[in-house]
Amino acid sequence: MISVATRHRIAELARLHDFRPNQQARNLRLRRTQAIGVLLPLGHETGQHLSDPFFMAMLGHLGDELTERGYDLLLSRIIPDSDDWLDRMIDSGRTDGTVIIGQSNQAAALDRAAARGAPIVVWGTKLPGQTHCSVGSDNFAGGRLASEHLIAIGRRRLVFFGNPEAPEIAERERGVRFACAAVGASCDTLAVHLTADEAYGQIVHYFGRHAVPDGIVAASDTIAMVALRVLAERGVRVPEDVGVVGYDDLDLAAHTTPPLTSVRQDIAQGAALLVELLMRRLNGEAIVSVVLPPELVVRRSTAAAREL
Repeated sequence: MISVATRHRIAELARLHDFRPNQQARNLRLRRTQAIGVLLPLGHETGQHLSDPFFMAMLGHLGDELTERGYDLLLSRIIPDSDDWLDRMIDSGRTDGTVIIGQSNQAAALDRAAARGAPIVVWGTKLPGQTHCSVGSDNFAGGRLASEHLIAIGRRRLVFFGNPEAPEIAERERGVRFACAAVGASCDTLAVHLTADEAYGQIVHYFGRHAVPDGIVAASDTIAMVALRVLAERGVRVPEDVGVVGYDDLDLAAHTTPPLTSVRQDIAQGAALLVELLMRRLNGEAIVSVVLPPELVVRRSTAAAREL
């Protein structure tokens, strides 16, 4: 046992010689990397990039939360090439735990990793019977809120723009259809990609073959912004001829022309919960999924006729 005087002498020598402990050696001894993996699995949207505005917003908040807890962030954009892609990432030993942004079409891989006890938390929708722990907004409620708002201002021919292959987007579409069915409004779906360039071509093609609806619910603000551009190019007035609602309520939504009505997900709170739950899991605690309430933020893109 080292005496107090000896400890003080060692500390003084370390200070005089500007000695600093080797953090890597300490982490090796503790079997910790002090790094958290953040993965973006793109099984259904292989063309999506890290520069996507939603990803950038979420990554910024995650980075802040992890830094405050003394962790590094190791980011990977994954195009799943086999059923065991997540197991291989976890078993690499490069990180202490993993945050996955979006379930994509990889729910089975997420459940398998969670079932074997891997410390993971997922940003996504809560699926029936899922094994993995998720944090996300109530996407069904969000889709319902958006369409009920359009219906309340007199819109009866709605179209949903988004790819239902992703569970979150499928739930948003289900909410839209539920609200439309309740009042006998019509609802069509166009499986639009989340990347702006691809979405643009798909929406242009859709309007070339279909009558313009009087209400659009987009699965993301990015898709909604593309829809605003296409409508403007066709001389369709927003909101006089068609109301447009986005999803996420990113900072850009307030700066479109016209400003975009959007379903807000509290991304900052979501990031904080993802990190908090992962830390609890690393400490051996049991964790459960969290569903956050969405909020409709009404702007000019859905102004009622009497407000124009």
